[in-house]
Amino acid sequence: MSKLCFFSIPAHGHTNPTLPLIKELVERGHDVTYYSYNQFKSEIELTGAHFESCDLYDSQIYLTKEDIQKISKDVAFSIELLVKTSLAMDQGILQKISNNKPDVIIGDSMAPWAKFIAHKLEIPYICSTTTFAFNKHSAKVMKQDLLSALSLLMGLPKIKRSINKLKKAGYPVNSFLELISNDELTDTIIYTSTYFQPYAETFNEHYCFAGPCIFEKDIEIIPHHSPLIYVSLGTVNNQYSQFYQNCIDAFAGKEMDVILNIGKETDPSLFKNIPDNINIVQNINQLNVLKQCDVFLTHCGMNSVSEALYYEVPLLLFPQTSEQAGVANRVEELHAGIKLNNIQPQHIYDSICILLNIKTYKQNTSKIAQSFKDAGGYKTAADFIENNIKNLK
Repeated sequence: MSKLCFFSIPAHGHTNPTLPLIKELVERGHDVTYYSYNQFKSEIELTGAHFESCDLYDSQIYLTKEDIQKISKDVAFSIELLVKTSLAMDQGILQKISNNKPDVIIGDSMAPWAKFIAHKLEIPYICSTTTFAFNKHSAKVMKQDLLSALSLLMGLPKIKRSINKLKKAGYPVNSFLELISNDELTDTIIYTSTYFQPYAETFNEHYCFAGPCIFEKDIEIIPHHSPLIYVSLGTVNNQYSQFYQNCIDAFAGKEMDVILNIGKETDPSLFKNIPDNINIVQNINQLNVLKQCDVFLTHCGMNSVSEALYYEVPLLLFPQTSEQAGVANRVEELHAGIKLNNIQPQHIYDSICILLNIKTYKQNTSKIAQSFKDAGGYKTAADFIENNIKNLK
């Protein structure tokens, strides 16, 4: 039995893909401690792992709605948050890890404090990447707009000050890219397949493309008339009442059933005279819906897209951030979905009809789904971690 410590960030899209892997490691007899956030405590404990709260140290969980929207647009602000949290973890968590003496630390690629702690304590580190693997080649799918480029340029002095704080704390960081990018010497788990990963051939043997880690459960039948359309903008940047109203107008009275997931922050009472074929929800078992729906209108978060493609669901792509745009670009490149070019009701409806009526989109999702299943999922990822530990002994 080995001791493992796992770190993630306060986001469903970064936590959910890891849970089947954690459960598998526990079932193989490993002692796993998962450093996460109180909102995920019950799900993590169901895997059999020990839960440790990071709520006191991570400023991200106390952000305002405006700050959350700012993260994806202001690189300097995002780096400042990562550095602030890393320094807080250094003070609050490092000693706990030292006392626990884990054999390996596994950390989300957006939780740099994990690799910083591993470096300070001289503990082997494995990176867990729930997005695409990132290098100079794959970065091409994330086409940066002019405003984002200007924001980065304007923020460079602030970024440099943040990086210097890490250096003073004893962490050998030379640029902000070292905080978030993958490197060729670090063993890294990627929750996608080489087929779906852009420029997969540019990554070496340190990268394990395990595919999505999916809990397979029995379907809870959703009564509906075919086709079934699912609409969701995820759990973060999802407060978009005009978009939801346009979806209601687009599908009202049409010969299709719609599940419209508006999230917990949007008030359902904003929408009046809801047609019988539209079901508005604020929370739902997304995997269960994706197993049964025919098209998914999505914000293009990597986790949501991976889950949909795993169940061979064509995608209507409506990205909200540059990272999500990169995912959308790859889906479109593989002809498994199309982009929503505007949110006018007629355009939404027409786009859904294209995906329903042109069968090649469904066929192409099947190719991606097969590549995911061939990758092996959480069993492949667990094997990779165990081999890493064996090589250290």
